[in-house]
Amino acid sequence: QVQLVESGGGLVQAGGSLRLSCAATGSIFGINSMGYYRQAPGKQREFVALITSFGITNYADPVKGRFTISRDNAKNTMYLQMNNLKPEDTGVYYCYHSKGSISWGQGTQVTVSS
Repeated sequence: QVQLVESGGGLVQAGGSLRLSCAATGSIFGINSMGYYRQAPGKQREFVALITSFGITNYADPVKGRFTISRDNAKNTMYLQMNNLKPEDTGVYYCYHSKGSISWGQGTQVTVSS
């Protein structure tokens, strides 16, 4: 089983930046992928970005060119650098770890004011 602890959310003005972190403990070794989903008020949870244990990345179209996902395997931590934030990026961001089964973090609030 994998446990995930998120940090780094907050309130920022449009055009600003935030970096989210997701620290993993437990059975995290081997082939896996990690990433983020987000959920805005009144909307379904949507995919944001992922990174595999091989370092392959994928991004949702709305965040391409603005967000960068990375991972430090020595620290068992994943990062999401978010630049040029827009009000539509507001929501709760959930990190996940996928290796057969999926584990979720507790979520962190990101609020972008216009």
